[in-house]
Amino acid sequence: MSLTMAEAYTPSGPRGGTDDYRCFVIDPGLSEQAFLTGAQFLPQNVEIVHHAIFFRLDPERAAEASRRDESTPGQGWTCFGDAGIEEAAWVAHWAPGTKEILLDPAYGYAMPPGSKLVMQVHYNTLNVEGEPGSDRSGIRLRVTGRKVKELDTALFPAPVELPCTEEESGPLCDREAAVKDVGRRFGQGSEAQVGVLARECGTPKPGPTQHCDFPIEGPAKVHALAGHMHLLGRAIKVELNPGTDRARTLLDVPTYNFDDQALRPLPEPVTVDRGDVVRVTCTHDAKLRSMLPELSKLEPRYVVWGEGTSDEMCLGIVIVSAT
Repeated sequence: MSLTMAEAYTPSGPRGGTDDYRCFVIDPGLSEQAFLTGAQFLPQNVEIVHHAIFFRLDPERAAEASRRDESTPGQGWTCFGDAGIEEAAWVAHWAPGTKEILLDPAYGYAMPPGSKLVMQVHYNTLNVEGEPGSDRSGIRLRVTGRKVKELDTALFPAPVELPCTEEESGPLCDREAAVKDVGRRFGQGSEAQVGVLARECGTPKPGPTQHCDFPIEGPAKVHALAGHMHLLGRAIKVELNPGTDRARTLLDVPTYNFDDQALRPLPEPVTVDRGDVVRVTCTHDAKLRSMLPELSKLEPRYVVWGEGTSDEMCLGIVIVSAT
């Protein structure tokens, strides 16, 4: 089935910013149990669409999302970070270079009767001259009524602590000022995320490369992975049990390309178990800021985790199922 936004939306970044995260309710009209086995986001205005994430809402949460939509002026609602609705499950995403990747047809995301999708779109108008124009993006879904094994999406973030280069200077090269600026643009939750990552991953030393280790709490089977960074990203890697005789690399992108963030299926699913450790490692390069037209006119900043295109992320996206 192919679905689109109910009407076109014209982005406007809050607080005068150029980044607008907007969530829209998409209703697949399911009256019976179904499973999502494939998805392809269809960006209508590619000049301003940075990425999109689709979250499944069970019927109770779907009603909550509809009420929020109706009570918010305009179409949809602002949703930095996530869908803004509790218990929303990530079932699909799109970033530049992402195409539909079909996994083993014996697996899919559960879609109960009455469930809906929230489509979170990150719009960026940083390099748009004049009015950004509107967008009415959509998604093509592959849905089956037969019973399959359930998929889930696990997220593995790592901190970003990238100082200004020696050639750069300015008030936002101060880390504290840069973190406060993230909070000003995206809210206190985004500002707090910087501290959460530092606590969970260990206080990082400022520099281009950071990582985070995640102990696995129970058995699971890994099917595919993707890495997400922004324009200063150089490399991303996801490893299993690094530094041990059971070490193996699940994802290795030594030359990161923002325009190629496709999901990468494993040749064969990999089973992980309690006691295993997943490590995500990212390398960013502050020198790219002066080389990229999108960033070269911006004020230099100490870069931390943030939702903006001029900020950065380090995120391992892992598609898993029960064993």
